[in-house]
Amino acid sequence: MPEDAPSPRRLPRRALTAVVAAAAVAAPLAVAEPAAAAGPKVVCTSGKAGLAAKLTKDITAALRGRAGHTGIAFDDPATKTSCTYDADRQFDSASVFKPIVLGTLLWDADRAKRSLTSREKALAHKMITESDNDSTTELRNRLTTAKITSFVKAAGMKRTLPNQTWGTTQITARDEQRLLALFTSRNKLITDKSRAYALDLMNKVISSQRWGTPAGAPKGTKVHVKNGWLQRDRDHLWRVHSIGAFTVGGRTYTMSVLTHGNRTWQGGIDAIQAVARAVHRDVNPAANHAQLIAPPAHPQEVMPPGV
Repeated sequence: MPEDAPSPRRLPRRALTAVVAAAAVAAPLAVAEPAAAAGPKVVCTSGKAGLAAKLTKDITAALRGRAGHTGIAFDDPATKTSCTYDADRQFDSASVFKPIVLGTLLWDADRAKRSLTSREKALAHKMITESDNDSTTELRNRLTTAKITSFVKAAGMKRTLPNQTWGTTQITARDEQRLLALFTSRNKLITDKSRAYALDLMNKVISSQRWGTPAGAPKGTKVHVKNGWLQRDRDHLWRVHSIGAFTVGGRTYTMSVLTHGNRTWQGGIDAIQAVARAVHRDVNPAANHAQLIAPPAHPQEVMPPGV
């Protein structure tokens, strides 16, 4: 109480009440500090008892201490299991743009009720199995960015934004899962024959590019994978991505892991493979052995000028 305030002991009860009320009004209100914005969290659901909790725990552990940003989406229709982590964050696509081009090519041919030409097949093969950039650019130019955008819209890939400089097309883990679903499940956009063709190409990716989401898959798993990597001049950080479909034990599940902010190429690979090993282990608890993954080759992929 200020030194010149009258003592409460000398005041009648009503006056004392008035003084207390006035002091309460004059006192500064305690305002709670706003809580720091919560970061993304791993969210899993499953029709199999205990699996969602285990995946949530193990994916969270795999991400702990990782630099930069990671977007994850996983789906196993057979057990009604799915996981996401920052799945709507946009990333520069790098070569994960290439399966989008393949999807557009097949969608366009199926709509026209025509077969792919020998030239289209040759370009698609090099684009997917070797991650060849020139083949990608030629196919993209034949299709046009506008047509690719139309395919993306038809596929429900709502946050995928195709760019003329194709390596900077914006993609998300959730949208990549929608693309993989078109390749692995019957749908109205791509015929069964075209789906089988796409998966066959992704199964034939050269050994030095089969790292990433295949890490930890059980021995005997049929792997369909496409990776992408890009270091941009503006920040010198690596974008490293891997998407895959895995057929084992009579079922097929899919996984997309996108990363940005890696100081090294290998750092991005390590982050992806830590997540992949956790997922494969948890959804295949009876598997005894993981298939061997060839050591990644030094990145040779150079994106088109302007990336």
